[in-house]
Amino acid sequence: MTLAEVLQELEASGTEQTQKTYKRHGAGDNLYGVSYASFGKLQKKIKVNQPLAEQLWATGNYDARILATMIADPQAISEELLEAWVHDLYNYSLADALSSLVSRTAYAQPKMEQWTQSSEEWVGRTGWLGLANLAMQNQDLPDGYFEPYLDLIRQEIHTRKNYIRHSMNTALIAIGARTSVLEQKALTVAAQIGKVVVNHGDTGCKTPDAAAYILKTNQRKQAKAKKA
Repeated sequence: MTLAEVLQELEASGTEQTQKTYKRHGAGDNLYGVSYASFGKLQKKIKVNQPLAEQLWATGNYDARILATMIADPQAISEELLEAWVHDLYNYSLADALSSLVSRTAYAQPKMEQWTQSSEEWVGRTGWLGLANLAMQNQDLPDGYFEPYLDLIRQEIHTRKNYIRHSMNTALIAIGARTSVLEQKALTVAAQIGKVVVNHGDTGCKTPDAAAYILKTNQRKQAKAKKA
């Protein structure tokens, strides 16, 4: 599919109601309002296409950029392009989508280590979500790799920018759900930091209680293991 054909499909798939929803979540005005079900259908049709992904991202359109992260080639995308894209971010949904892409590249760990240090809200968010992805997906890393990040969360979560706080809380949950040793350490940090306040604006989103989610996740894992 050409860029023009994809943009035409995106525009045809968009709805006014979805536009309103996305705008409440900070997507801006340059968007079509495409549902994730429609994104999924387009992704299946296009499969992986790095040149097209770059063209879509360059449009600046919100929906085009979401799709770009879905069809980009994790094996072909360059570190330089990931750096450029992360500095183009302007809302949390795009940061989440880019983080998912980065986690499938060879740069997942170094980008996470770099971006978690950033004070820029969307760069920092992408980095901390990258840490959560590593905790959930990379079984080769030792527990000790994650422990310094627990200390950072304990020391800095309440002073970081709004959506960085939210992603640090997500990372805390992911680390706590990784192993029994990290569970106890993460629960201790959760007790020390208390409630994490995040302003979600005019949305129904809520910030999860880290301790409750860690315990619930690990209970589900244990129940699943028993059935297996």
